[in-house]
Formats: sequence, C-alpha cells, structure tokens
Amino acid sequence: MILYEYPLQERIRTYLRLEHLFIHLQQLLPRVDAIDHHFALASLFEILEVSTRADLKSDLLKDLDRQKHTLDSYRGNPAIAEEALDKVIQQLDQCFEALNSLPGKVGQTLTENDWLMAIRNRIVIPGGTCGFDLPAYHAWQHKPPAFRQAQLQQWAGSLKPMADAVHVLLKLLRGSGAPQKVIVNNGQLQQSLPQGRTFLLLRLALDDRLELVPEISGNRLMVSVRLLHQSEDNRLQAINEDVSLELALCA
Repeated sequence: MILYEYPLQERIRTYLRLEHLFIHLQQLLPRVDAIDHHFALASLFEILEVSTRADLKSDLLKDLDRQKHTLDSYRGNPAIAEEALDKVIQQLDQCFEALNSLPGKVGQTLTENDWLMAIRNRIVIPGGTCGFDLPAYHAWQHKPPAFRQAQLQQWAGSLKPMADAVHVLLKLLRGSGAPQKVIVNNGQLQQSLPQGRTFLLLRLALDDRLELVPEISGNRLMVSVRLLHQSEDNRLQAINEDVSLELALCA
C-alpha cells in the first residue's frame, strides 16, 4: 500500500513540509561524502525558509498547549489508560519547554552565522556554490568527514526542538483518524465532511499494484479524490472503473 496525505489546513501543510525536510536531513547527516553534506546543508536552508515564513514557533507552542489541555480532560475516564496518558502529556510538556526556551525565532542562531548565510544565498543559484564563488565553502568540503558531521549535527541540533514538536503533533493527529474502506466509483470520489468537527488531514492508502495516483483536493467542508492511471512513461490518465481504497480523516 502507498500512503498519501493531504493537509486540510495551511498550518498542517507547513508541518508536513517540515517533517519531509527533517527526514531528508536525518538521512544525510550520518553519511560521509562531501556531496551528501552539501545536500544536508541545502535541506537545512529549506527548513529555515519554511519555518521563517510565519510565526511558526508561536503556532507550535499553541498546538502543544491545546493538545495537552485536550488530553488532560480525559483524566478519570475508565476507558483511558492513565499511564499511557501521562507519558504522552509528559512528552508534550518536554517539547513545549524545549521550544519555548529557544531565544527568538526558530533557527535564529543559524541566520546569525554569516558563513552559513553566504552559502544559503548562493545555493539557490544553479552552480552558485562552485569553488571560485565560495572558496571557504570549497575548503570546508575538503575537511575530514567527522569534522563536517560534527558541525552539521550542531547546526541541526538548534532545530531539534521544532523537529520534535512537529513529530509529536503529527503523530497525535494521525492517530486520531480511523481508516475505512471506501469504494471510488468511476475513479472519482466527493465526500462532504461532517459538521461540528474541524478535520485537518486526509490520509489515503492505495494498493501499489493498481498503478494509480490520487489527485486530492479539499477544504473544511468537502474532500475530492480523482484517481489517475500512471503508464510506463509516467503519463497520467483518468480512469472510469470502481476502485477500493482506505481513507482516514484526522481531526
């Protein structure tokens, strides 16, 4: 099964993009080649770009606090395991304290590093980080792998409180949706969302053997899914057959 996710709110869209970039960064950091560390820096700069577009730190703190108060209201419920509840609330508290203790905006220590910002300004230009453009960066790429790794870990560490907060919030959000089998008639599905609840994320699982790709759109009132067949040359074509898939709406 291939899992597709579609955010139904702009804030969740930002969280998913950050999670995607943090996964890239974590895969690149343990590697030793200079080219891998180049793309680790590129991922680091992309994270900064996404996280500085809005008051992300404030949004994360509000969501962590909101989740804690929601979970606190479950205390005393016989259907809830108190030990598991305490563990999750403790995790939320730790994320909140770590993020709140960061000075200024997320990534501020990185943006104050002139050497990093010089690379950031050039890396968006095709071929802009050639040795004749950035000789200091060229020299850094010839440092021992352990030295480069230590610096990358230090820079990435300044973003860890944000990464942990995004991870916890998305984990709780995903856990709120129960997958249901749905039949998509003639390759298209339109579903009105129940009133009184604010859904934030749609999760859709498709059998990869079908070679289908979902085209998803949605808002707080309705979601729409259109299934397209992906040919060997990667062209997409609408289908007119019934298909079974798993759908979950997370609130």
